Amino acid sequence: MDFSRFFLIILARHKLILSILIITILTTLIVSLHLPKSYMSTATLVLTYKGADPVTGTILPAQLNPSFMATQLDVIKSTRTALMVINQLRLDHNEVVKEQYEASNSNLPLREWLAVFLLKNVDIETSRDSSVIGISYKGADPTFATIIANAFANAYQEISIRLTVEPSQKAAAYFTDQLNVLREKLETAQKKLTDYQHEVGIIDADTRLDIETRRLNDLSAQLIIAQAELMGTDPGVIDHRSGETNGIVKNSMISNLKLSLAQAESKFSEVSQKLGSNHPSYAGAKAEVEKLRTELNKYIRNTMYTAISQEAEIRAALEEQKTKVLSLNRARNELHILFKEVEGAQQAYNNAMQRLNQTTLEGQANLSSVSILDPAKIPERPHSPKLLLNMVLSVILGTLLGLGAGLIAEMVDRRVRSSEDLVDVFKVPVLGVIQKEVSKQRRLQLNWPRLIR
Repeated sequence: MDFSRFFLIILARHKLILSILIITILTTLIVSLHLPKSYMSTATLVLTYKGADPVTGTILPAQLNPSFMATQLDVIKSTRTALMVINQLRLDHNEVVKEQYEASNSNLPLREWLAVFLLKNVDIETSRDSSVIGISYKGADPTFATIIANAFANAYQEISIRLTVEPSQKAAAYFTDQLNVLREKLETAQKKLTDYQHEVGIIDADTRLDIETRRLNDLSAQLIIAQAELMGTDPGVIDHRSGETNGIVKNSMISNLKLSLAQAESKFSEVSQKLGSNHPSYAGAKAEVEKLRTELNKYIRNTMYTAISQEAEIRAALEEQKTKVLSLNRARNELHILFKEVEGAQQAYNNAMQRLNQTTLEGQANLSSVSILDPAKIPERPHSPKLLLNMVLSVILGTLLGLGAGLIAEMVDRRVRSSEDLVDVFKVPVLGVIQKEVSKQRRLQLNWPRLIR
């Protein structure tokens, strides 16, 4: 079907098309005038975040997440927010609300039914790449719609604070319990350390070990000296004339006895050369020499025994000091372990205390990232029905319905509208067209398709 035939069908069925169009427009007008008026009030909010938490100073990556805004919209339309609105306005105590609830015969409780009713009329508007949120409420009463819109804005602001504060409060309670456990562990570790210090008699392991190590070194040096004196290993150890050790040579008593013995031997040598063996002076000089030699040998033996005894005592003291130092080493290792346990428990306790202070501060903070930009105002004009928009839509719809009805009527009652229809129906050529006299208006109607062709 070309445009000329379609135009002929419209001309032929214009009464039907106009009737349907007028009926559609009148019906839309009557329905729009009789529909109850609905008012919409909008409260505007803005999410004011700067990227860092004002309490802790940490970066908040959640607010930079693309899904953050969608999450906030779900929070606004949650049942908890609606119940908070009901609590603020005490709607569940309103008699009118109770009557409507009883008339609805709903199986839900009153508060949940009312929450569903409120959320059904709540509309949220956002724009892309913007932190502004519009909360709208539609209702028959403009004042009631304004009150509900502002109540939803306030409830969302409060619930955003609660969603931030409640996890911190729970974390603070958890850290308080853990702090008691960590305090007990710290006290146990400190008591264990103190008891061990009393047991081994060590206050500072490093200082005590340094003193005992120096004492061990001193005993080692004394032992070396004693062995050198005993064995003649010190510089100038052996007296090559007498074959005695340096310790013996250095003894003043022995030196004096040696000097006296030398003098006595010299005197005895002189007497022996002058006098005979039976002379009293000879016997006295000889007795003097023997006496001095006996005393000298006695002192030499005593000195040797003293050196041996001193060396044995120093060696015993050295072995005892070695055992003591080794024991102190073992005690020091155990003490270091206990010190590490106390330090670890102290560090864990301090970290828990720091986190407790931080979470307690967060739990007490009354800061919200949601600010009310514009509160809802009482609308002056109803939001619906929109008469002008409905009339424009009714014209478009009526025109489409009229054209559709005309085409359906033409298909049911097929008529010959032009010579082309004869060619299409009978498949024969048209030899001529006989026209009758018609009025000027009728001629124009019939000639338009030909002019168009």
